Amino acid sequence: MIVSTTTAIEGRPVKQYLGVVTGEVIVGANLFRDIFASITDLVGGRSGKYEEVLSRARREAIAEMKSEAMQLGGNAVIGVDIDYEVLGQKGSMLMVSVSGTAVLL
Repeated sequence: MIVSTTTAIEGRPVKQYLGVVTGEVIVGANLFRDIFASITDLVGGRSGKYEEVLSRARREAIAEMKSEAMQLGGNAVIGVDIDYEVLGQKGSMLMVSVSGTAVLL
């Protein structure tokens, strides 16, 4: 399954547009990660734990989108957009949403 942010795949013309497909994942940050991230923010540097959670959420959302495209008979998703939103009281949750157009190449 090809997944691309571009609207076309070079050398692979679209035979059929199958529709918009999406994937959403919402993850909560636990107290330990919040404390660790706060310490990291104070002393500088990157928050590896948050990066791991964000990466996992993005991969899961893309996998969900790809699965939806396969169910429609697609072999690619083009025009993919990835969005991140903070949700919940005090920004305690993170939503990763992806969308694109399922196509048959």
